[in-house]
Amino acid sequence: MTSALQYIQSLPAWLVGRVAARGRGLVTDAIAGEGLKLAHHAVLAATAEYGPVAQADLGRRLAVDPKDMVGILNHLQKAGLVLRAPDPADRRKNAVTVTAEGVAVLGRCAALAEGANSRLLAPLAPDEQNQLIALLTRLHEAP
Repeated sequence: MTSALQYIQSLPAWLVGRVAARGRGLVTDAIAGEGLKLAHHAVLAATAEYGPVAQADLGRRLAVDPKDMVGILNHLQKAGLVLRAPDPADRRKNAVTVTAEGVAVLGRCAALAEGANSRLLAPLAPDEQNQLIALLTRLHEAP
């Protein structure tokens, strides 16, 4: 007979959540040496992709509270990874741009995250890794 705990721990939602937490932990640990947390990394990556971008738009794109965004950008700017300047389209807003050092840090973080994900998927054969990624992508993209 299966216990209530065993039943819960066999649910796909529980299993995916536990694997996601482990993956986040591995990536968090990997990029910590660059002085970044996951939120910093996401904001830096979005700035590189969309920048120059209004600070408020960046927060909306990433669903980050404006107060939290200020703290994240303060950290990134102090580290020399982004610049904030008045937005030429609307001087009341700040536009955020990634710096050359920010691009370099993103490259290093990509390699570190790749290593962390390789550790996460190490118990699986290469074809199983590809299948898992394909299945997770289908679930993620489902309506």
